[in-house]
Amino acid sequence: MSCKRIIVVTPHTPSLIWFRMDMMLDFIDKGYDVIAVGEESEEIWADRFRKYRIQYRMIPIIRNGLNPFHDIVTIRALQNLYRELKPQKVFLYQAKAVVYGSIAAMQQPDLEVYSLISGLGSVFRGTSWKQKLLKTVLKLEYRFALRKNKAVIFHNPDDMEQFQAWDIVPASLCRIVHGSGVNINDFSYKEPPDGPTVFLMIARLIRDKGIMEYLEACKIIKQKYPDTKCMLVGAFDTNPSAIKKELLEPYYSYVDYYGEQKDVKPFIQQCTVYVLPSYHEGIPKSVLEAMSIGRAIITTDAPGCRETVVNGNNGYLIPIKNTSALAERMENMLQHPEQQIAMGKKSRMYAEQNFDVKKINHKIAEIMDL
Repeated sequence: MSCKRIIVVTPHTPSLIWFRMDMMLDFIDKGYDVIAVGEESEEIWADRFRKYRIQYRMIPIIRNGLNPFHDIVTIRALQNLYRELKPQKVFLYQAKAVVYGSIAAMQQPDLEVYSLISGLGSVFRGTSWKQKLLKTVLKLEYRFALRKNKAVIFHNPDDMEQFQAWDIVPASLCRIVHGSGVNINDFSYKEPPDGPTVFLMIARLIRDKGIMEYLEACKIIKQKYPDTKCMLVGAFDTNPSAIKKELLEPYYSYVDYYGEQKDVKPFIQQCTVYVLPSYHEGIPKSVLEAMSIGRAIITTDAPGCRETVVNGNNGYLIPIKNTSALAERMENMLQHPEQQIAMGKKSRMYAEQNFDVKKINHKIAEIMDL
């Protein structure tokens, strides 16, 4: 390995492949060795990364855990890893990695730390006493940990302004990068299929993604327009707002559920309208992929989602948690199939102009002084 190294840390190993591979390959092109770090077994994942010339290392880090002992173990494991590998820069994303990866770096005065806040998540928006307590704790952890960072990257201005309002991070450290980007060559434009309108949603099966609103809207649409197809792709999750299988099963008459898929392109290509009624996002990767393939979008006027749609141009923005508004827009789309093609072409144009992964990675490289 060369003497120039970047470590990329997350508590969710598959996301390194899904969201960060193009970025890590760009780091390699700039002359850095890259070590990807996640929570899953090296025995399972090392070969998958090796073919990209990336070393993979496992550390004990629990994405949704609340045990302080486990967190101490994570910090010590990261400290040991930093000492062993002696990187010049560390890129951290998702809450546990950002907080504990930054704290671990405090023992390394010359180590440059860059954190990505890709979205605030359900903890920051929940109203239960437990969520309020976790929010208070996490804000304190972020405020302490981010002092070590050379820059903190946000996916949308709403989240950045919120962190500044909470006095977590000064404006001087804040940067905006619009999402993880999309490979516009890999997700190339494809005309929507002929025939009845086909709706698609791709998301982890958690309430904050707007799963229940989508299921209910599909029920309304299918009862009025039986030929319409509604598809759902996504895995069940351990998030506190995750829905259970038994809650999904009553909707199987209205929605075709395909589970988790490693390759979502064929499903996007089958649809004519992409739907994501999420309550909050950083910048939703699935929407960018659907835009790049050339699909009209229905999403919410929520942080991160609103950055992807010019309302009435490449799709529509609806209020969050509003099933009737979603169903109305879906019905409008299927009643005017000609607008699906026109809006899809606008989506492709916006993806090329604003979300091309090469442009996104160039911005990240500038922030990290690569």
